[in-house]
Amino acid sequence: QVQLVESGGGLVQAGGSLRLSCAASGRTFSSYAMGWFRQASGKERNFVSVMNWSGGRTYYADSVKGRFTISRDDAKNTVYLQMINLKPEDTAVYYCGATSRYYSGNYYNAAAYPYWGQGTQVTVSS
Repeated sequence: QVQLVESGGGLVQAGGSLRLSCAASGRTFSSYAMGWFRQASGKERNFVSVMNWSGGRTYYADSVKGRFTISRDDAKNTVYLQMINLKPEDTAVYYCGATSRYYSGNYYNAAAYPYWGQGTQVTVSS
């Protein structure tokens, strides 16, 4: 079991930056691949980025490539999402999810993640 708490969301103008954090507690953080998803109002939860358990592999949605960077600090049990050049279409609730390091399915699917945080709102004004 792992508990996740996101923070760092807020209101920012287009072109601005934010860094989201997801702090984990419970079982060994390094046992998990960590993903970020987002859900705009009235829409489904969509993949943003994922980092595998060792930090050696990262993947991004096409819509955020070159603007978002995922990282993790196992000493702090925290995964980050650095977001730059934000756009109004990035507005959503951002969630972090955790899945086993042994998971071999589709990391882009929200169903792959049994553990979720409560989410943090990101609003980008034009």
